[in-house]
Amino acid sequence: MTRPAAGPTAPVGDLIRRDFTATAPGLRFVGDITCLPTFEGWLYLATVIDLHTREVVGHAIADHMRTTLVCDAIDLAAARGLIGDDAVFHSDRGVQYTSGQFRTALAEHRIRPSIGRVGSCYDNAVAEAFLATLKTEIGTTIWPTRAAARHDVFTWLRYYNHHRLHSTNGHHTPAETRTNYSQALTA
Repeated sequence: MTRPAAGPTAPVGDLIRRDFTATAPGLRFVGDITCLPTFEGWLYLATVIDLHTREVVGHAIADHMRTTLVCDAIDLAAARGLIGDDAVFHSDRGVQYTSGQFRTALAEHRIRPSIGRVGSCYDNAVAEAFLATLKTEIGTTIWPTRAAARHDVFTWLRYYNHHRLHSTNGHHTPAETRTNYSQALTA
């Protein structure tokens, strides 16, 4: 989906305020971008993480850090049906997240933007911690090819969502936490 670049945007407040919880899946999200080195050049990974389940519900990987990268991650989360009405997406003040193009993407999916303070990694601690975990568990390496890096990252994301236990979730996986919530609603 191509979105036009937009001009200056109104300031965005911090709707999360370091409260990294959510009462249900699909309501509150965080995201960030990290770089992955390969011998063919850099790759960049953008994520969308549900604060209730800690599941990576959207992601995108590309050889650039343009705004389309973070828009693609949001679009994937929405296409998977994992974003509820009037949801909040929280990020740092990176140019991709403060752009009019990204705001348009959020508005198309009825998501409200939230942005932390300048220079405070604690305002987006869940996203920062997730990326640190990815790099620790996958191993900080230089991949021979971009294809090899993509493969390893997508394999690890599948492991993270479906097999990695989280203390935040009562030692359940993110996918299990989402399923358990849905089953509890129908019971």
